[in-house]
Amino acid sequence: MLLPIAPFTETSGTFVNAEGRAQSFHGVVKPLGEARPAWKVLRVLGNLLGLDGFDQDSSEAVRAQALGDLDLLAQRLDNTPSQAAAASGTRAGLERVADVPIYASDSLVRHAPSLQLTADARPPLAGLSSALWRQLGLQPGDKVLISQGQAARCCRRETALAARCAAAGHPATLALGPMFGPLNVEKA
Repeated sequence: MLLPIAPFTETSGTFVNAEGRAQSFHGVVKPLGEARPAWKVLRVLGNLLGLDGFDQDSSEAVRAQALGDLDLLAQRLDNTPSQAAAASGTRAGLERVADVPIYASDSLVRHAPSLQLTADARPPLAGLSSALWRQLGLQPGDKVLISQGQAARCCRRETALAARCAAAGHPATLALGPMFGPLNVEKA
């Protein structure tokens, strides 16, 4: 069954960001044709099935029922690290930093050929800091193998990275494993 649900750009709503803050937004255009916001479609289905809890008349009413008091929500979802976690966060070795390219994640723009031709959509190579590049005695054109678990990738030099970090965040680097974690680096 297909439901005539409008994409998020055509409706209002709320999401909880990585900081644990609820952020609301408005639709930028009216839904096309017979499409409606998801909460309206689900409300009608709930009413047709005679279910309780489907009486909202706005996305704000849905948010209030789902999330309740936003101040209490912010306290429950506070992502501030504790002092113990912050103190124990130092590790030896190389740490993976998964910086996902801007045009690789958004379902609306990642298919646009014009955006995929920009520098922000460059091929998925891992990157090493300049300090690690020098430490390994690498020259332009040298091959480097970055591995995490059983998978490995080649990489390039990244001047903006911290000394003990490597960047590898792209759908093609998925085989490396977790987006954050220890890596091994060696000259090939």
